[in-house]
Amino acid sequence: MPRFEGRTVVVTGGGGGIGGATCRRFAQEGARVAVLDLNPEAAEKVAALIRADGGQAQALRCDITDRASVDAAVRAVQDQLGPIDVLVNNAGWDVFRPFTKTEPAQWDKLIAINLTGALHMHHAVLPGMAARKAGRIVNIASDAARVGSSGEAVYAACKGGLVAFSKTIAREHARHGITVNVVCPGPTDTALFADYKEGAGNPEKLMDAFTRSIPLGRIGQPGDLPGAILFFASDDAAYVTGQVLSVSGGLTMNG
Repeated sequence: MPRFEGRTVVVTGGGGGIGGATCRRFAQEGARVAVLDLNPEAAEKVAALIRADGGQAQALRCDITDRASVDAAVRAVQDQLGPIDVLVNNAGWDVFRPFTKTEPAQWDKLIAINLTGALHMHHAVLPGMAARKAGRIVNIASDAARVGSSGEAVYAACKGGLVAFSKTIAREHARHGITVNVVCPGPTDTALFADYKEGAGNPEKLMDAFTRSIPLGRIGQPGDLPGAILFFASDDAAYVTGQVLSVSGGLTMNG
């Protein structure tokens, strides 16, 4: 039987590169997938691909910075697909410039999307998981949280906060049979990374520098992430919680 047969999975930022690849992999392994995204067209595109392949998926607009929007989306998932078994907090956003060149309004947006949004999702989903004494949460942070990243100070701070938050929630809810783990992508070929390259002013030089610095010799692709995410969400990881895994081609090596 497929690993996620009969399970309902929620993925935020599901219309993007990593999110879309993750949604499709969950569906291939039998899950009912809720594709949540601020962009409803992007979410529906992913859901339509899943349905065309014979899977089950529902696209839902969700602004994770707005608690009312989060609550509405969670209710809709539960009504349409059933109780939530797996939550993947993948949505994110960044602005690439030195910290002293940023403005407080940008900090507020970065924090709202990259940290507070995940808090909203946890707060909305955890009570149901706790009542059922079962659940898997996988939070997508960044290697910037582990080693820092020039031009991403506030983003790195948010992702570092998400790592610490995840470990705390893992401790608080272990007694409920809920596991909480973190996947940290390295440089990955997504729309966010494209913005990062453009912000650097010399995209080709930056790409070459990243490629040479990664031991495996290439920038990550969205399809490189679902394997790690689905492992943490699966019964294979039933005795794994509060852990952080880098998927970065060896760019960072943390022990």
